[in-house]
Amino acid sequence: MIILLILQNKSVRERTSGKLKTAGHEVILAADSVEAVNFLRSHQADLVLTEVEIGDVDGWRLSRLIRSGILASSKDLPILLVTENHCERIAETTARMFDINKVISYQELDLVVDVVGQVVADQGNFNKPLDILVIEDTEDTANLVQRMLKHKFNIDIAYDGVSGIKAFREKSYDIVLLDIMMPGMSGDEVLDVIIELNPKQVVIAMTAHGTIDLAELMLVKGAADYIQKPFKAEQLRKVCDIAAKREDFIVSNEQFAAKTLELKNEQQKYYSLSKTHYRILDSLSSIVIEVTAKGRILFLNNAWYKCTGFMVSESIGKLFTDFIQDSSFLLKHNIEESFSQLLCGKRQHDQIEVKLIKNDGGYFWCEINLNPYFDESGKIVGISGTIDDISVRKKAEQRLKHVALHDTLTGIHNRYYFDNELKNVASIATRTGIFHSLIYLDLDHFKIINDSQGHHQGDLVLKEIARLLSERTRASDTLCRIGGDEFAILLTNTSVEDAEKVALEICQTIADSSFKFADQVYKVSCSVGISVIDGKAISSEIYLQQADIAMFAAKEQGRNRVHLFTEDDNVTDELKQSFEWAQKLQKALLEDNILLYFQPIIDVKTREIEYYEALVRLQVDGKVILPGEFIPSLEKAEDMTLLDRHVIGKALNLMKSYPVLTKVAINLSAQAFGDDRLLAYIEEKLNQYSIEPSRVIFELTESASLSNLTGTQRMVNRLNELGCGFSIDDFGTGFSTFSYLKQIPAESVKIDGSFVKDMLKDPTDAALVKAIHETAQALNKKTVAEFVENEQTLIKLSELGVHYAQGYHISKPMDIKGLEDSRTQLNPAVVKVC
Repeated sequence: MIILLILQNKSVRERTSGKLKTAGHEVILAADSVEAVNFLRSHQADLVLTEVEIGDVDGWRLSRLIRSGILASSKDLPILLVTENHCERIAETTARMFDINKVISYQELDLVVDVVGQVVADQGNFNKPLDILVIEDTEDTANLVQRMLKHKFNIDIAYDGVSGIKAFREKSYDIVLLDIMMPGMSGDEVLDVIIELNPKQVVIAMTAHGTIDLAELMLVKGAADYIQKPFKAEQLRKVCDIAAKREDFIVSNEQFAAKTLELKNEQQKYYSLSKTHYRILDSLSSIVIEVTAKGRILFLNNAWYKCTGFMVSESIGKLFTDFIQDSSFLLKHNIEESFSQLLCGKRQHDQIEVKLIKNDGGYFWCEINLNPYFDESGKIVGISGTIDDISVRKKAEQRLKHVALHDTLTGIHNRYYFDNELKNVASIATRTGIFHSLIYLDLDHFKIINDSQGHHQGDLVLKEIARLLSERTRASDTLCRIGGDEFAILLTNTSVEDAEKVALEICQTIADSSFKFADQVYKVSCSVGISVIDGKAISSEIYLQQADIAMFAAKEQGRNRVHLFTEDDNVTDELKQSFEWAQKLQKALLEDNILLYFQPIIDVKTREIEYYEALVRLQVDGKVILPGEFIPSLEKAEDMTLLDRHVIGKALNLMKSYPVLTKVAINLSAQAFGDDRLLAYIEEKLNQYSIEPSRVIFELTESASLSNLTGTQRMVNRLNELGCGFSIDDFGTGFSTFSYLKQIPAESVKIDGSFVKDMLKDPTDAALVKAIHETAQALNKKTVAEFVENEQTLIKLSELGVHYAQGYHISKPMDIKGLEDSRTQLNPAVVKVC
């Protein structure tokens, strides 16, 4: 079957076509009436399926055009109409008037195959002739009616009331023509039966002249119309046509009444739902907004009034940008651009943070989430969104930002802020050639306050120092706490001379100030370093390093003073080298380029090896560097603790791996005895490598121990409790009396090598060696002589009773491989190899 399908909606057209094709039909698609008429001019179709709105020629008129017979297709071509309101009787009546075979709704298009089958089978078609039952006892009249109506209606005749009722029971009729005056069962009696069987049956009463009262009675009993005898053909056809449409009109009215009631109910539901939605919208804390393409407000909920104080009614119609606190052109342009992007579909969502003004003159931060909204066809028609008060979040962000950029203790800027500002200032200096200055200051002996009075009192002092510095800092300058008791000031567009004046004033101000808290009064001073930000450094960190070195130089020169960094300054040059050595040490530690050499210490009497002293070396660029070249620099840089820990760990590891290291002496720096965590580290490593503590001796120079006598005593006692030995190195070079030996619980004392190597030539040195040995022996301590460079010195030491000796005459320091092959490395004339 060839079906001409005329539907304007492409997706509906394709879906319907697919169903028909699946059923085996050939489908010709037409988007409008022009395409449909052009096809029907020259082609045949078996069925037309169309909707009403198909262009200039609508579906009704297309039907009349087909029925006129002027097209190529048959005028009896079945037509199936798709309409929205087919359920209304008026639509079916209209379809019948235009000879439409059947009407279905868009919702029924999924059943299109079945409906097409019904149309082809002539089932339920609207253009079939109506059936009329004529109940007339006069044969001539009955025949006359049949001749008048046979061209439009199907006629059945009954010649009396009984046979008429029988026919009515057997078949359904659209119209009944009933004579009133009949013998036997009268017309009104027949009408009573018919109406009882079908109250909606259309009955036309036929009356003779003079029986008008009876005709009125028939109408009262339920007849739809009447016609007087004798009648003309036109009169009869007109009455029948009206009667045929009467049922359509009655049903249509009922349907319209029902539809009206349904719409009223739906409207009430919509109104109720709308009120509910409005209540929900008004209960929201978020503002709901709708704006036009031009940015004018179309809708707002009550949250708008709660947040801004402006009435909703007075805000509708105004530009949304009128309520933005920042009325700058750029911000308004950005918002308008956002509207434009949303309306043209380039964005599906946008989020903006702005400050909205309030009716009382204030403002609040808000977050606006905007989305386009669409009509039923999918076209963007406007913008809607929500507005949320984010003032609390903004305040939290500002607090977080303040915390991120400020020191929590003093309230001034912190190291993070300083680093960024230093980069900016250095960049400006590079571009413009304008000089700036950096002041870097460190409080002198501040650690004493923390250690003696606690960190709380120290914090109070730092707060007061920050206040003093703030009072002496210009608005254009930047004051920061770098960390601990260190502060930095960036002086913009400031010469070196002016920077030195500021630094000297700061030194004097702090030195003249006293800080009293409760009953405690504290005095502190500061050492200040200055570097010039001239734009020549490869990075901003260089300027900080220079100021740091200059600050250390100020401390080296006696503290409470100012020092300017210059490239040709000897003091800063030495400190630079110290820091460079510290960096090299850190790199060597990371790359495991710290080497340990071992020098044997022998029993003077038996000449047998008692233990070994571990001596550190630094390997840099393939060269082995001796301690004298880097230890002083590391001590100045106060970076010895890293080396101490690495040497301890490596020495104990070698003791585990090489049995030849039966006992080892390890040197510690003075800084080690200020490290509270060192003892735990030593104990951890002893356990890790399964080393008996008695196999380890720790050494500390006399001068180093004197710098922190209390700390040294505490550390030595704890090492002794652990089981390790302790020895005083280089004894005799310090300024203590021999009573110092009583205060340090050491097992042995090393006699400084400067006395030992010249004792054969210098009687004074010999007397000192003897005195040190005798004093140590009196305190039940062993003595060790360093720098034994010949046999005569070794013999002399034996005569004095010195217990142990070490030096080049016995053996030079060796790495672990050389130590394993000690038979070839040791002096066989001196050392007995067991």
